[in-house]
Parts: sequence; C-alpha cells; structure tokens
Amino acid sequence: MNKIKFLMMAMMAFLASATFTACSDDDDDNDLSNYEKYQQAVNKTVNAQKKSDKVILLVAFGSTWEQAYDTFDKVVEDYKANFSGWDVYLSFSSAICINNARAGENVAPKDYYDPEHWLTAIGLAGYKQVVVQSLQVIPGEEYRRVRDSYVKDFMNNRNADFTDAYMKSLDLNVVVGTPLMAEESDAQILAQTLNNEADVKAAVAQGIVAFMGHGNPEGYDYYGGNIRYLQLEDALRQINPNYYVGTVDMDETYAEDVLKHIEGGTFDYQVGDVTKSITYPANNTKNAQLFVLMSIAGDHAHNDMADDEDEESWYSMFNEAGIETAAYETAFKEACWKKYKSGEDYIPGLAERSAVRKLWMNHTREAINKLGTDEALSTPTTAPEE
Repeated sequence: MNKIKFLMMAMMAFLASATFTACSDDDDDNDLSNYEKYQQAVNKTVNAQKKSDKVILLVAFGSTWEQAYDTFDKVVEDYKANFSGWDVYLSFSSAICINNARAGENVAPKDYYDPEHWLTAIGLAGYKQVVVQSLQVIPGEEYRRVRDSYVKDFMNNRNADFTDAYMKSLDLNVVVGTPLMAEESDAQILAQTLNNEADVKAAVAQGIVAFMGHGNPEGYDYYGGNIRYLQLEDALRQINPNYYVGTVDMDETYAEDVLKHIEGGTFDYQVGDVTKSITYPANNTKNAQLFVLMSIAGDHAHNDMADDEDEESWYSMFNEAGIETAAYETAFKEACWKKYKSGEDYIPGLAERSAVRKLWMNHTREAINKLGTDEALSTPTTAPEE
C-alpha cells in the first residue's frame, strides 16, 4: 500500500514538473528568480513615476494590517506634499512582513519591496540625490540594518549594477535620515508633542497613560537605542507623573514591570553602558489608557497590547491588576484607516499623528541639509585613502 502511495505521489510530482516546464517555455518570466521579478517590478514603478533627479526613500519595518497600510499611504502623501521637487517611495525592511503582505495575510495581497530593490531601481534610474529616511522610532536593530547594510551595500555598489562614473556622481549626495528618537533631545521633543495631543492630554488628566513601544531584543542594546524609552518616560513624567513607558521586547520594561512601577519602588536598569536608577512613587489611580508607541498600529498593538482574549496582553494584565484599562479609544480625530468611522474604537499609530509626522520630516530636512557636505556618504571610488 505504501508503495502504491509512493508511486502515485511520484507521478503527481512528475506531472507538476511537466506542467511547470511547459509554462516556462511559454512565459519567459518563469526563467527569472523571484529576486529578479521583484527587481523588474520596482524598476517599472520607478521608471513610471520618476519626475525628478531627487528622491526620498522611506523605510518602515512593515506590517500586514490594513490600518497600517493606510498609515503608510498617509505618510507618503504627506511627504510628497511637504517635499516639492522630490520623488517619494516606501520600502519595508522586514522580509516576513513583505512575504505575508504578498500572501494576503489579514487583508488582500499587496506588494511591498525591501530597500535593496528600491535602491537598485533608484540607481538604475539615475537619481542624483538620494535620502533614505528611517521610519523607525529608535536607533535600534532595524535602523542599524538599514543604514549599515542596505545603504552601505548600495554605496559600495555591491552587485556592480552601476558604472564608476555614476558612483562618483553620488559622492556626498546620499544621506540617511535618523529615526524619531535618534537623540535624547528627540525624546524630550516627542514627549512634549505627545502630551499636546488632544486624546493623550485628556487621558492623562483622568488617569494613567501607558505607552507600549517595541524595543530591541532582550540582551541587545544596539548602540543605545533602548535608553530612549527611559529618556522619553522621564521627560513625560516631568510633565505628569501619570505617564509610563514600556516595551514588548526590552528586558525590565514589559507590562509586568510597568505595573510594578505603578505600585511604586526603586529600580535599577542596565541599558548598554548606562546604569539608571529610577524611583517611582506609588500610584493608586485605578484607571488607565494604553497607547502604542510605534509608527503604526499593527500586530503588536492589536494583539500584544489590546487583545482581551490573551491573558498576557497589556490590556488583560492591567485589568487583572485591578486597573480599569482601555486599549482602544474614540477621541482620536486623525484616523486614516479606510474602514474607520468616527466614534468607533480605534488604536492610533504614531505616524497617524500629523504632529509626530512633522518630527520625522524635520529629520529628513536635517538630512537634506547634509547633502554636499562631509556629513553625507562617500563612495569607495571617491573616498579619501587612509
């Protein structure tokens, strides 16, 4: 019986192979790898949309939520409106998000591509000035990968896609825009910005407000990225002691740690080379509002933060601790999710807030000001010898 089953499976595999081969004869695209197909698709988009010699490539981690897609569309729209004379494109740095979006996880299938494909298309199209703007929140793992891998490989002409003459023309004409909280001063500015948001201001006046960031993996600090959360929290708590900041992926700031902070006590933190001791007075407030501290409201926001059926979600843990907690809100006025109706429960991502988008755009303007200076990137064909 097993032998018959094996022969049937072998015959099916043969027929599938024959069918694929026949299709290949009729369709030259089947001779291309997925990498090559994706590159052709991005090249086609750039060639069709190129209007300038200057380009801004926005780089997000990615998502598979319709709300997040609409948020990204809004960011691109805002950039095009505020950077006249610049072409604007969006890329995902997460291969998992790219593949799941293409497979149609949660919503209809949609194609996004990684920075390598976009930068290759940008180079082949002959752009003369290139700004790669990070949509990350901290200078952590994802930002460093974009800057030190994707952009560095582009500047090194890793795949030999471009001529030496073109690479020389790019010298000091490529820059990377930094994340939302690149420096401690950025964390302080973000604190003021968030506190000025109408929905946040109303919530903190009535009780606890806890922001959930992402963070870097436990045990990895990535050049001081995680410390930005503590700096943001410190700046927020100087405004109102009802503010708290935690993360999904950073040791000692998980939901249970935030709840300990609410109970009160002194806690020591080792973040990279930084040791920080923080004393939290006991907070007896019995209600709270949760906000996501990520560019979009996707899987982490709706599941790790807001899922009322998950005992380990922030929502469940806060309520279990006796704090009447909300993860959704009805007061946010800038929602861009296509299915959103005013008055319905909603989780806004940071990039849905126009005031926060302006902070990212300020970083882009700072990056543009570096073009043509020693703070821009050099190519190996023109870099001075050591």
